[in-house]
Amino acid sequence: MVKQFESKTQIFETAAQLFVDAAKKNIDEKGFFSVALTGGSSPIELHRLLATEAYKSQVDWSKVLVFWGDERWVPLDDDLSNAKMSYETLLNHVPIPESNIFPMYKEGVDAKAYAQTYEQILREKLIDDARLDLIFLGMGDDGHTASLFPGTEVLHEKDKWVDAYFLAPQDMYRITLTAPFINKAEKIVVITFGEKKAKALQEVLQGENNPEQYPSQLLEPAGGELLFLVDDEAAQLLT
Repeated sequence: MVKQFESKTQIFETAAQLFVDAAKKNIDEKGFFSVALTGGSSPIELHRLLATEAYKSQVDWSKVLVFWGDERWVPLDDDLSNAKMSYETLLNHVPIPESNIFPMYKEGVDAKAYAQTYEQILREKLIDDARLDLIFLGMGDDGHTASLFPGTEVLHEKDKWVDAYFLAPQDMYRITLTAPFINKAEKIVVITFGEKKAKALQEVLQGENNPEQYPSQLLEPAGGELLFLVDDEAAQLLT
């Protein structure tokens, strides 16, 4: 489903309400709420909104489990770290226990080894549910999502929940949830805005099936919901 808005502010207000509603629902039904945050600059306004009293007061943060969709393999104090951004814009401003936060990085181990560890953490924390309640994702100008980049081997992963690999164009390791695990989620929300995203969004939603070039086409939740929140600029080529 695609929901189109005139402004980014409307996108983030909608996303914040989706977060609150999903948290209440899952905490009421099973006692906890699991969410994967996205990186880059696109979620900053969303995080700041969730950190305001109007939103954070509606959530029992002691029962929220925070994961990430992907991460650059850099220390947590590095400016490139998605986790650092999330702490600065959201997690340091809400009453969530540190033990409920699971960054996709650990000092002293390599990315591939920690990908296996992170999958075990997910399996342990999600218990029998074995899926995330809510995943926020962005989409790049090239149609990538999480660290599922065009032409990378991780696009073909069928079994792992988490994988890590060296992304040569960026000269760094990336760690990411895989498409099969993302597609287990109850709700996947893709936040996309701006004119630069228009071509990729058109290809992802209305173009020929070519996930090797437009990896966001891999988003096909088995029993959950996929929702694109887009602004008019990003949606300008949609028919």
